[in-house]
Amino acid sequence: MNMNHTQPLEYSTEQNKMNILGFWIFLGAEIMLFATLFTSYFVYENRTGNGPSGAEIFEITPVLFETIILLTSSFTIGLAIHAMRINRSKAMLVFLGVTLLLGAAFLGIEIYEFVHYYHVGATLQTSAFTAILLTTLGTHGAHVTFGLFWGLFILMQIKKRGLTAETANKSFIFSLYWHFLDVVWIFIFSFIYLKGMM
Repeated sequence: MNMNHTQPLEYSTEQNKMNILGFWIFLGAEIMLFATLFTSYFVYENRTGNGPSGAEIFEITPVLFETIILLTSSFTIGLAIHAMRINRSKAMLVFLGVTLLLGAAFLGIEIYEFVHYYHVGATLQTSAFTAILLTTLGTHGAHVTFGLFWGLFILMQIKKRGLTAETANKSFIFSLYWHFLDVVWIFIFSFIYLKGMM
């Protein structure tokens, strides 16, 4: 195993470098998925039929909470990676745990939101607008849910094995994924919610 100590632990082997490159390529595919969802949303956002419009169903308070929570989780995952790089595994585990708790809080609010949409008659069958809205939000929510399980798995691995080239690599890749979800949410917040409330 070729160890290179001039680079961060997550880049310290050739395999690790390839894993990170492969993940960037995967994120490119994810960008195309969300780009397709956003494009579809912009095509269908005014096709409300007899159903409600965004202005009628969007509530600013839960959306602001979701945004603050997710942006804070982006900060805490950054702190986790910083702690990892200075070899502070306990601090890293704390920040990773906080990130996952914030992710769970975000999901809790999103579930509340989906229940609210159902009660006001905004379902997948209501209109083209509600169908693409729920599909876009649901796809992002599914990614966050997957991220929670993935992050929990990494947290358990670090507790068991400590910080190694392998666990550092997995943690760094997870942080890229989590930051990606935050960037997608900024687009959702700006172009779906804020634009829809106007």
